[in-house]
Amino acid sequence: MKIVLDTDVVVAAMRSPSGASAELVRLARRNQIRLAASVSLFIEYESVCGRQEHIEAAGLAAEDIPVFLDALASLVEPVPIHFLWRPQCRDPADELVLEAAVNAQADALISFNLKHFTAAAHRFGLRLSQPGPFLQDFMRGIAS
Repeated sequence: MKIVLDTDVVVAAMRSPSGASAELVRLARRNQIRLAASVSLFIEYESVCGRQEHIEAAGLAAEDIPVFLDALASLVEPVPIHFLWRPQCRDPADELVLEAAVNAQADALISFNLKHFTAAAHRFGLRLSQPGPFLQDFMRGIAS
């Protein structure tokens, strides 16, 4: 299963290592799911994760952020962007997340901001979920 993580999910994984977002990253590390991101989306991950407020909330030092991002980059399949479908999302900043998911032919887009993606995800046949419910469904699928 291939998924694209919205930036808010990556930040949550960094800030809360015991949460559902971090568990999705661990599943990717164990090759149970595949993560995908475009270059522009990964640059956004870097920019937002590097904000002082997130570094402090995660209890990390600034020099820990490149280590976290390098580990994440080693798990992510790069997605070339062949087509742009703008505008599709309620928030223009979310377009690059949607473009990565559509171009990756992802099975799901994982975000905390479902309302920003609902119409576009439906239009492109993308499963849209928050990390917790997605993880619960995924784990149920493994158990059955």
